[in-house]
Formats: sequence, C-alpha cells, structure tokens
Amino acid sequence: METMTRDSCTCCRLCELDAVIERDAGGHGAHVDPDSLAGEEAHAGHGGHVDHSGHEQMFRKRFWVCLVLSVPVLYWSETIQGWFGYTAPDFAGSGLIVPLFATIVFIYGGFPFLDMARWELAQRRPAMMTLISLAIVVAYAFSMATVIWGSLGEDFFWELVTLILIMLLGHWIEMRSVRKASGALGALAQLMPDTAEVVQADGSTVSRAIPELTTDDVVLVRPGASVPADGRIVEGSSALDEAMITGESRPVDKGVGDAVIGGTVNGGDGSIRVAVEAVGDDTALAGIVKLVAEAEASKSPTQLLADRAAGLLFYVALAAALVTAIVWGGIVGAPAAETIARVVTVLVIACPHALGLAIPLVVANTTQLAAVNGVLIREREAIDTAKDLEVIAVDKTGTLTEGEIGLTDFVVVDGEDADEMIAIAAAIEGDSEHPLARAIRRAADARANQAPIVSDFRILKGRGVEASVDGHEMYIGGPRLLEFLETDLPRDLAAFTSIAGERGESVVYLLRDRRAVAAFGLAD
Repeated sequence: METMTRDSCTCCRLCELDAVIERDAGGHGAHVDPDSLAGEEAHAGHGGHVDHSGHEQMFRKRFWVCLVLSVPVLYWSETIQGWFGYTAPDFAGSGLIVPLFATIVFIYGGFPFLDMARWELAQRRPAMMTLISLAIVVAYAFSMATVIWGSLGEDFFWELVTLILIMLLGHWIEMRSVRKASGALGALAQLMPDTAEVVQADGSTVSRAIPELTTDDVVLVRPGASVPADGRIVEGSSALDEAMITGESRPVDKGVGDAVIGGTVNGGDGSIRVAVEAVGDDTALAGIVKLVAEAEASKSPTQLLADRAAGLLFYVALAAALVTAIVWGGIVGAPAAETIARVVTVLVIACPHALGLAIPLVVANTTQLAAVNGVLIREREAIDTAKDLEVIAVDKTGTLTEGEIGLTDFVVVDGEDADEMIAIAAAIEGDSEHPLARAIRRAADARANQAPIVSDFRILKGRGVEASVDGHEMYIGGPRLLEFLETDLPRDLAAFTSIAGERGESVVYLLRDRRAVAAFGLAD
C-alpha cells in the first residue's frame, strides 16, 4: 500500500496502469489483475493510495513458474554440461527443449520488464527497465538466430533465463519489503474505528459509519473505544491514550471543553460525548497518514543517482556495442558471426543487475526495518544522512519511553502481605482496559500470584472501581478516589506518593473497608 513516485519502485508502471484501469471502470474500486495490463496507456497520477500486494503476488508467481521452466534449459545447455561434465539425454526433439522452454520464460517472465520498458521509452526516459529489456531481447533474438541459421556461434539461452529469474526474484523481494514497510500506514489507518455512536436529540444513540459523520454530530465514546473523529468534549470526563500522536504512554485526563483527536483511545473508566469538529481528510490522523505516504514517495540522493546512472548506462551500452562492432568487424576483420556474438555479449553484460536490485532492495528493507521499529521516515534523504549523525536531540518532554505503562514500585502498610495486595489489585482490575490496570495485572502475572475471588464489581465513574473480596469492601483508584471516600493516607503511603510524584509517576491506591493499605507507582 505504499505510495511512490514512478521511478522509486520497479513495478510502479503497473501501479499507474492499475490506476488507469480503475479510473476507466468508473472509480468503483474494481479489482484489476496486473497480468492483464498490457497495452494500457500509463497516465495515472502519483498521489493516490496504491496496494502493491498484487504486484508482489504477480512477481512471486512468475518467479516460481519460470524457475521450473528454467530447469530443462539449464540441464540441456551445452555450456552447463561442459562445466559439470555430464551429457544430457539425446532423443528426437531434444534439441528443441532449450529454445522452447527459454521462449516461454522470455515471454512469461520477461513481460513485466518489457512492458515497463515500453513505458519508459514512451516517456523518452530510458532507465533500468529499458536496460534489462534490451539485454533479454538481444540475448533471445541472437539465440533464436543461432537455432535457425546455426552459424552465429553459441546461444545465450541459459544466460537469458537466469537473468530473468534473478530480476523476478529481486523485484518479488522488493515488493515484499515495500508491503511490510507500508504496514505502518495500515496500522495508522486502522486506529480509526469503522463506526461511531451518534447521539440523537432524544439522548439515544445510533450507529453510523465514519464516512457519514458531519461536523454537526455529537458522538458517544465509551471506555476502551476509539475516538471516531477530531472534536471537543461537551459532556463527561475520562483519560485518553494519545500515544499514537505524542508517543507518551501515560493517559491524559480530559474534561468538558478539551480537544480530542480521532484515533486516540478512551483509556479511562468514564464515557465522554464529543462534538465533531473535523472529519475525513481534515482529521489529524488523516494528515499523519498523508505525511507518511508523501515521505515514502520521496527519494534519497542514492536513488536519484541510481536513476540517472541507469539512464546513462543505456546510452553507454549502445555506444559500447557500436564500438565493438566497428573494432571487430571493421578493424580486426573478424567474421560477421563472431562480431555479432561479441556485440550481443557486450549488450547482455551491460545490464546492471546489481544496480537494478541493490538500490531498491536496500531502500525498501531500510524503510521496512524502520517501520517495524516504530520509526516513520519523513524524507528518504534522511536514510542517506543518518550515517553521519553524532548527536541526537529529542524534542520530547520527560524521558524516552517504551510506549507502555508498567509498575515501577509499590508499598504496603505494616502488617499486610505485598504479594496478596498486588494479587487483590490485579483481580479487581481484571476486566478493565485502562493502561494502569493492565500494568498492575502484568506485575501480578510476573509474580505468579493466585488471584482471589472478586464479586460485586462496580465502576465509580471518574474515580476508580469497587468490589468485594473475602467479605471486605475493596477499592482501587487514584487521588480522586481518596477524596470521594473522604479518607487520608497513612504516613508511609503518603511518603511514597510524594517520592513517586517527584519522579513523574502515577499513583494508584488499594483500600480495604475505606482504609488505604497499598500504593502502586506506575510509569513508562
């Protein structure tokens, strides 16, 4: 799904042909098979969203088919037989095996490169695909000529099929890397829910698809749900997980009048009503996706250099072939068959296999590795310049984080068992999706404590939760819970709270029968 300029991807001529076919079909998203795109004019734009998965499958399919078809070509090749010292079976028609199978590989496996070369020539911009096509066309034509006339020398059939195989494999790997790298965009897009609960005039709610939302709507966002659009809270309060925007894993308390961003998650225990202020392409998330797509469409200086080199090599190869013909045919006076063989050899060797595979693969894999590790590259030029970095300045408050809240420390009052207290806290928070609750559950799981039986679970909106454990009323929540229950902290828990606050940690308290018995410090 990565969007790229036409020169930054070896199959983007097919991408543009996809866009043309879809446009001609009326823009209804009709599926187009890349294998059936021959003969279409490529005038599509580059700003759209492109899915490369079809091209990956196409290159993979052609590679495996051509690999099987290449085995007979290699086995019956006289050159290969001479290298490995064996003799292939000789029977009626065996002499046609090599040219027949090589022809199928040339037509089926070489079609993508020939089609993209046609596009380059139509644009008067010969580049990598033109060079590859020149090599395989010349090799095939010369080899067939040797079969027909038999006086031109040794054919290039085995070189032809191996060249096509290598290029198909390289472009398959490239498309696979591009698809994996583009998973970052897919993950961003999936942050937005498919539907929203729109509040009606009578207070009831109705489910509506996200594209149908307008700026006149008010939506209900329940605990654990994603905010469907950018807006402002008009009723309720909760804590929102905005890590996808800010990188901070700590939930942000939001109340009436506060702005919220589409795609963020209501990680608190309260429901909020949000007045929609931006939808569709006007949302912050859509802007981020667009920014990343444009960044992935950019090209590094190395890529630009490779493009220019490929275009230059096309003319260099033609010039070298012409010089070879003049020298061997005119000066040396070699026979015509030998001269033609040397000219063809020069044209085949001039195909920049390494350049055609290395640059796209390096860029695609670099982008993939960065995306997998959560780094979205804004400009491809950064890939080239990153090697010269000596100091990194991070524009971020606090410390660098892992993006996940964890239990840093906790304390219990005298006479209480620490393992029992954390087990009770985890059991009470068993059904909560709040990031702080998940952190406590992970800490309890790490201690392998046996969870007690919890009953009469109840949410105290905006304050915490309440439950019964072994006949005791247990509460867990933050400072607002202490205010609600009108209770004070014991001295040791108050001291722990002060130290945790200085470290920027959130503190959650466990209370038994309205008396605080444990405090948990949580942070990224």
